[in-house]
Amino acid sequence: MDQFTINLLFVGASFALYIGIAIWARAGSTSEFYAAGRGVHPVTNGMATAADWMSAASFISMAGLIAFVGYDNSSFLMGWTGGYVLLALLLAPYLRKFGKFTVSEFIGDRFYSPTARLVAVICLIIASTTYVIGQMTGVGVAFGRFLEVDSTTGLLIGAVIVFAYAVFGGMKGVTYTQVAQYCVLILAYTIPAIFISLQLTGNPIPALGLFGDTSSGEPLLATLDGIVTDLGFAEYTAHNGDTFNMVLFTLSLMIGTAGLPHVIMRFFTVPKVADARWSAGWALVFIALLYLTAPAVGAMARLNITQQFWPEGVEGQAVSLEQIESDATYDWMQTWQQTGLLGWEDKNGDGRIQYYNDASDAMAERAAAEGWEGNELTNFNRDILVLANPEIANLPAWVIGLVAAGGLAAALSTAAGLLLAISSAVSHDLIKGQFNPNISEKGELMSARVAMAVAIAVATYLGLNPPGFAAQTVALAFGLAAASIFPVLMMGIFTKVNNKGAVAGMLAGLVVTLVYIFLHKGWFFISGTNSFTDADPLLGTIKSTSFGAVGAMINFAVAFTVSKMTAPIPQEISDLVESVRVPRGAGAAQDH
Repeated sequence: MDQFTINLLFVGASFALYIGIAIWARAGSTSEFYAAGRGVHPVTNGMATAADWMSAASFISMAGLIAFVGYDNSSFLMGWTGGYVLLALLLAPYLRKFGKFTVSEFIGDRFYSPTARLVAVICLIIASTTYVIGQMTGVGVAFGRFLEVDSTTGLLIGAVIVFAYAVFGGMKGVTYTQVAQYCVLILAYTIPAIFISLQLTGNPIPALGLFGDTSSGEPLLATLDGIVTDLGFAEYTAHNGDTFNMVLFTLSLMIGTAGLPHVIMRFFTVPKVADARWSAGWALVFIALLYLTAPAVGAMARLNITQQFWPEGVEGQAVSLEQIESDATYDWMQTWQQTGLLGWEDKNGDGRIQYYNDASDAMAERAAAEGWEGNELTNFNRDILVLANPEIANLPAWVIGLVAAGGLAAALSTAAGLLLAISSAVSHDLIKGQFNPNISEKGELMSARVAMAVAIAVATYLGLNPPGFAAQTVALAFGLAAASIFPVLMMGIFTKVNNKGAVAGMLAGLVVTLVYIFLHKGWFFISGTNSFTDADPLLGTIKSTSFGAVGAMINFAVAFTVSKMTAPIPQEISDLVESVRVPRGAGAAQDH
């Protein structure tokens, strides 16, 4: 059986499972559509949250970015994991106790203002739409390789699948579908990693194999450091970037995680307030299984790739074109070249492909002596690394098929959660909350489904022209959530900031962050319209992906300032804030 047929079997079986679950768990009421009837067990919700969270950025893109940058990109891991700690401690239980369906509804009620609710909807839609671009990018990459279609066709197929189980199932269908998707994606991520760790270090646990020894007796990371530095690249395990920007980036990811509406919505689905905190704890456990493996996947893949291009060692000859074309070990290169995401060129006509850092002064002397005319691995899209990893390591065909299903599960599960957040904001917060309060439950449910269908169409279109790799695009969405949504949630729970302060803060944080991103990534992500780049940012060393933390500080500052200058909150809202923070049934403190 050929690889294409195996891929079809794995992907087809997984999709049939997802759609079957969606039909079985079809939402029949707005409560089931928005919050799964508030009857999801914390363990189930934790697993669904993990699938919702581990998107194309985590599954497909993150290990690729770590592989080609090294230690400095560990900030993705630190930020995303730390964000769940903030979410569990500071937001989830309080928002669940408030008892609303959506984040925007909480903001509208807490700040006693339809305007605050409207602004929150705008912030939510902008952040979620930016996030979903990265998911659709991942869908295109995965389908482009494993179904041997172009990325446009891949996006359209993915959009149809999301439509089938998200539009009809709502939160109830998405929840149980995401449990299945978690099982698929975690197996797809860890099984190849176990194989590769055994190949390189003899240790079946990738996280331990990362710090183990290779067959030569040298530590794996020391071997990798030696190879990449000999080729003119930065040392893999060293901190080579700007520390201030790295701290801001990690903070942006942390508070962005805690402010993402599609993640917060998951905590509205559990029966009790305590279950919300337990859900976050279980989600961390399930996420850790992948996040502890990702650094090993990145490092081991980088070592395998480099050794394939230098089979005689970096002091020997580079791989020949003849070997690439005739040796089955290099079949993965021919396959991925067809997608347009991998490319090479024999610039000096010597019949070999030299992969090295041609921008390094240290390599200039050797390049001149050897007659090299630049790096001949002209294109290696970071988003393909995890999907190509089993092929690079020459693993069995069934493992490659499993990874195909896992990559698509990761991208589609998060896309569904994001689209549900967008549709809920439009139907529940805009149509019912602002324009037609008397709409029937049936009408609201229909408007939610129509809004999701429109959101899928917009997301598919934007996915064709993403502003970066999947994880980089997602980082922009986190920055927007960090600057606009997280501060207002924190102030709504723990302070007495009034409605005018909340609205002013959200608008200030959103606008400033959005403008900073557009200045660096192009206005509305249209290439060529940017004035700066992340290599040469507007403010010192602060990249567009790191600006969310600055936007959050601006949000807090503006909100507190405006609130101090205007009328205090009504007494009933003050009592509401106090009641949200106090555990139900707690009595007054006694003097002994």
